[in-house]
Amino acid sequence: MAELMGRDGTWSFDGEQVRIVPGRERGVHRLRQDLGEICVPLTALAGVAYEPGRKGGRLRLRLRDGADPLLYVTGGGLPDDASPYQVAVDPDRTGVAEYFADEVRQALLLDQVDTGPADRYLLPGPAVPLSAAGVDGTATFDGETVRVEWRWNTSESKKQAGARTYSLADLESVEWRPAVGLESGYLRFRPKGEAPKAKPEHDPNAIELWGFKKESGQTALLAAAVAVRLPHPSGGSAAPDVTPVLEKAAGTGGGSGREDADVLLRRLRELGELHKDGILTAEEFATAKAAVLRGFQGMG
Repeated sequence: MAELMGRDGTWSFDGEQVRIVPGRERGVHRLRQDLGEICVPLTALAGVAYEPGRKGGRLRLRLRDGADPLLYVTGGGLPDDASPYQVAVDPDRTGVAEYFADEVRQALLLDQVDTGPADRYLLPGPAVPLSAAGVDGTATFDGETVRVEWRWNTSESKKQAGARTYSLADLESVEWRPAVGLESGYLRFRPKGEAPKAKPEHDPNAIELWGFKKESGQTALLAAAVAVRLPHPSGGSAAPDVTPVLEKAAGTGGGSGREDADVLLRRLRELGELHKDGILTAEEFATAKAAVLRGFQGMG
């Protein structure tokens, strides 16, 4: 177990996942605090880096493209201090940070984790229900339905369109962009069959965003919560049902429960491949592996 504790947060790694708990002090970005604890499976990681500095440094995780709905929907637009996958390292903890990074790298190498793009989300996204406010409107999401209501200062086109309600089945996608210079950002919902208008201030499916205040991170969290419940952008199929795999490993799928050693070894290799590919979660892999090992014990 590797563990890094500091004012900015606590990270721990057990060989299967990185558990991230943000700090609660005033300097910790509100988005990270609102997102709360995250458990990042090893299969979602593409790398890790410790960046030393004059006063401590910074530890960062690099996730596989498409593995995390928050990173996907924000498209790299989160400010550095708002990213949940980086943590400031106190000056007296630099050695621990270097050890932590080495442990994660070694696990990625030993488990031969595929660090390429993911074809499904490997993190669950923010918890719901969620509410978020922009410049000219507010949005709420309960896990099934999005509701958008307008403020008094919104455009006439949005007032005429009225409040908007979308079920997940109505939506093709959700988009989030931060403001850049004088150009407004937006939280935009894309109904199926509707083309977006050019400017978010006139699009009745978009809430306008200015700047990136700590409070406005809620719009990014809401966008991620919606995105994770929509089809993955890669077009990949849903994760397959792993129940038959677990039953086979446990000997409950109709087998004799006394297979020879070659069969059991082959099952261990198969389970390792399924875990490496992200089809089996860490917990499912551990359960199935334990069942196979019990099969070995039963042969003695």
